[in-house]
Amino acid sequence: MRVGIGFDAHRKKVGRPLVLGGITIPSPWGLEAYSDGDVVAHAMLDALLGAANLGDKGRHFPPGDPRFKDIRSLRLLEETSRLLAASGFRISNIDVSVVCEEPKLAPHISQMEKALAAALGVSRNQISVKATTTEGMGFAGRGEGIAALAVALLESESTR
Repeated sequence: MRVGIGFDAHRKKVGRPLVLGGITIPSPWGLEAYSDGDVVAHAMLDALLGAANLGDKGRHFPPGDPRFKDIRSLRLLEETSRLLAASGFRISNIDVSVVCEEPKLAPHISQMEKALAAALGVSRNQISVKATTTEGMGFAGRGEGIAALAVALLESESTR
């Protein structure tokens, strides 16, 4: 068993779509980023890559590389799933906490979990997404951006 932790945060930007957990959420603003800015998927990427000792998302999907300009982060999760399999790992589960004051994410959680599970080729019950606030404290509390923290548990194929 291997555990990895991932974190990501992006500032708000008016005029961009808000993509979280692989889905577009109705909002007048999105998140500023080289890719689609999906902090949920980005935190998951680093948790998965870290658990497998494969570096971080910047190593595999460097910002500034034209191949990744505005790329959907679900595609990055698909590629990461292939990297994990090639390294002899399978996903046991991933738990993500999203930190934001708005929009309210509860109505979108189920759809996020489905999209993320499909991209990773796992069952929906292996993905947990939760939302919380900071009750007005810090950059997320002031509504300047959104952050996400993920924990991933991998199993080595050689131990099965």
